Amino acid sequence: MSVEVSKLPSGLTVVTDTMPHLETAALGVWTGVGGRNEAPNEHGISHLLEHMAFKGTVRRSSREIVEEIEAVGGDLNAATSTETTAYYARVMKADVPLALDVLSDILANPTFVTEELEREKSVIEQEIGAAQDTPDDVVFEYLNEICYPDQAMGRSLLGTATTLKAFKRETLLHYLSTHYRGPNMVVAAAGAVNHQQIVAEATSRFASFDATSAPKSPPAVFGKGGSRVVHRDLEQAHLTLALEGVPQTDPELFSLQVFTNILGGGMSSRLFQEVREKRGLCYSIYAFHAPHSDTGFFGLYTGTDPADAPEMMDVIVDVINESVETLTDAEISRAKAQMKAGLLMALESCSTRAEQLARHMLAYGRPLTVEELVGRIEAVSRESTRDAARALLARSRPAVVALGSGRGLEAAAASAEGLTKSKARYH
Repeated sequence: MSVEVSKLPSGLTVVTDTMPHLETAALGVWTGVGGRNEAPNEHGISHLLEHMAFKGTVRRSSREIVEEIEAVGGDLNAATSTETTAYYARVMKADVPLALDVLSDILANPTFVTEELEREKSVIEQEIGAAQDTPDDVVFEYLNEICYPDQAMGRSLLGTATTLKAFKRETLLHYLSTHYRGPNMVVAAAGAVNHQQIVAEATSRFASFDATSAPKSPPAVFGKGGSRVVHRDLEQAHLTLALEGVPQTDPELFSLQVFTNILGGGMSSRLFQEVREKRGLCYSIYAFHAPHSDTGFFGLYTGTDPADAPEMMDVIVDVINESVETLTDAEISRAKAQMKAGLLMALESCSTRAEQLARHMLAYGRPLTVEELVGRIEAVSRESTRDAARALLARSRPAVVALGSGRGLEAAAASAEGLTKSKARYH
């Protein structure tokens, strides 16, 4: 098997998948810290730290960091999510040591120069402004607040102008030393890589990281549901709905993912066919399920004419309720085929493969084999999918946000309560 795993003295894990037919490699550092790990006075610091990592180290200026990678034709990037922060590169085979050197340098030796910090705060304030101007971003921020009230998971990853202003160099250094620790970090690489070379490089370059585990975030508590209507002068009404899903390691996960795909996972999904193809009520509608370590988030989004918002939500509720009891074997097979294709296509991209390996290590403590993943998909049946769907509707009250103008938003939000009226059938 081409996948190899090694645990370093620092507690950091190295996982690689060697793909001999490739001439390029993707590698990165994933750490199990994100927005949910932030205290109220740290709101937005995970994302700010991700930005500041590229703004200079003891050995390199911010310009030198990107120039060294781009001089060999590579690229460098990073991303912050609710539970993870990732720093990654894509390079030619010969430049893997350089990429690992740069990635370790930005995390082990950042300078966090005050002038750079203030400049980056301004950049993120612009990012916050851009997000506020994007309705389908804003509507999910409101939805998260309802789903995870008074919790870090319910707050925007970007922070606010007020919280950003309070962050100092010392704040970033403290957050870095508290949460970026060996046992919570994974170096993942895929493509034209040599496992032992990565292990040797990572052992020396990450030796300074604390070998004790970082503090865990508080358990997530999904809210009591409810609705919020936000009036804005917009051309469309943006409607979102959420229910409590299941965690990453829940046995029900794959069955719920199949149900989600059938409901709103593509052009053949029930919602797309009913709402767009038959009724012409929208351009875009989709459903998704995002699993976390101890909770899950089932979400649905659509945009429609404000006058059509009440009808739209009525149709959505009817389709969801009806789908639970009328799933067909053909739909199950189609959804499973889509999931397997997505899984296997991911194996053809070294970037996607490296990310998949890192996420497996953080979620399961080991990389799941392709055979194991395909087996879990294959094990999904119509009965298990129906059970997962019933449990989804019974687990929580729906959270709903309607954003836009017009009188129909309140009626649309109220219509979502129809999802709970059918619960009695499922007990």
